[in-house]
Amino acid sequence: MNQTNTGLLLALLFTGTLMGALDLAIIGPALPVIQAEFGMQQRELAGLINAYTLVQMIGALLLAKLTDRHGARAIYLVSIITFAAGSLLIVIATDSWMLYSGRALQGFGAGGFFPASAAVIGARLQASERGKALGILGMVWGLAFIIGPILGGIFLRFAWQWLFAINLPIAAVLIVGAIKLLPGKEDSKPLPFDLKGMLMLLVVMSALVMAVTGLDTNNPLDSLLSLPVGGGFILFIALTLVFWQLEKRAHDPIVKPALFHSKQITKSCLITTGYSAIQTGTIFLPALLVAALDVSPADSSLLLLPGIVAATIAAPITGRLINKVGTRLIIVVGQILVMFGLLIYAFTDLNIVTFLLASIVGGFGTAGLAGAPLRYIVLAETGAEDRASAQGLISVVASVGRLLGASAVGAIATSQGGGAPGYQAAFVALFFTGVLVLLMAMTLQDKSAEKND
Repeated sequence: MNQTNTGLLLALLFTGTLMGALDLAIIGPALPVIQAEFGMQQRELAGLINAYTLVQMIGALLLAKLTDRHGARAIYLVSIITFAAGSLLIVIATDSWMLYSGRALQGFGAGGFFPASAAVIGARLQASERGKALGILGMVWGLAFIIGPILGGIFLRFAWQWLFAINLPIAAVLIVGAIKLLPGKEDSKPLPFDLKGMLMLLVVMSALVMAVTGLDTNNPLDSLLSLPVGGGFILFIALTLVFWQLEKRAHDPIVKPALFHSKQITKSCLITTGYSAIQTGTIFLPALLVAALDVSPADSSLLLLPGIVAATIAAPITGRLINKVGTRLIIVVGQILVMFGLLIYAFTDLNIVTFLLASIVGGFGTAGLAGAPLRYIVLAETGAEDRASAQGLISVVASVGRLLGASAVGAIATSQGGGAPGYQAAFVALFFTGVLVLLMAMTLQDKSAEKND
């Protein structure tokens, strides 16, 4: 593949991923306007965020599996069209249910962007180029959370619908690019589709969603003993075991149990889940700043930018370093840097200088965990027929980690009385979670034993 086509291909993949990431971040500035227009309660506004995130989890696994079966071009097109349809539904929404439906469609479509992109990178680029490409792909998420609020502020000057209407012309360009640049599926006899596994996955994820979203952080213990929350968690565990048995018997499972025969993939999934739980702590940093330093909510958001910029700059650098130093060293160093930031948040008397130091150091560490290295391991450990499915699995366990982490932080902060002491207690718990992640990372293969072709 020549350099021009490679550049256009990567631009196509990065733009799709950026569009999906932006719509997770860009809705924030519009929430007060949407609330006023549709008369929605605070919990209903949270539903607009959850509808996107939770359906994206399901879309990531299902669309990743379909990518392996039908090729990147067909599923990338489905992802774009579904995402655009959701955007259009939001633009023309006349009630809150149209908003929820549009966000769900957007989330489902966005679930296919990253796994399909990573699979194409694995198939089309040489091993020496994959780390850099995956690093830039990871950087897109950091970039989205920088420019999302800025774009939100610009478009809100006209109408909040423009936040989503802008997706439509971008989607049209991506559709043309996908038809021309993305590879189709080589001729092969498809195996029976795992319908039972897909339906059970929907039920399993729904049980988790019911448990997590119903958790009352003001009364966490009573909430866990209630039927919707406690029953939801019990149902999630029980049905996960059923789902696993179904997948072991399926001819072409949605989640292939054989992937976990690789210790590297199993460890990568555990590290991703733990780190993603830690990552949710950043959601609560503005609240910590307001409580500990008495800064305004607007200023607290601005104080997060240095850490996000650090992560965005470091992401492609870590990708370049993979072939030189190996993934284990990058992940271990990244986790140590993240834990350094957690130590400051949890155990010091915060001031602006120490907060910015923790944010920047933690941002550099984030690049070693949220970007290329873990996905590079999964690419190296899977064959062409499982590349997208394995990437979808990483996306899903990351989402599960974020869901559980957010609930845990909220519950711990509330149980400690809220305010700065409550949030710092939550960061103590995140620090000890980080210790477990670090110990797991240290058991990964070193560079000499890694697969890299």
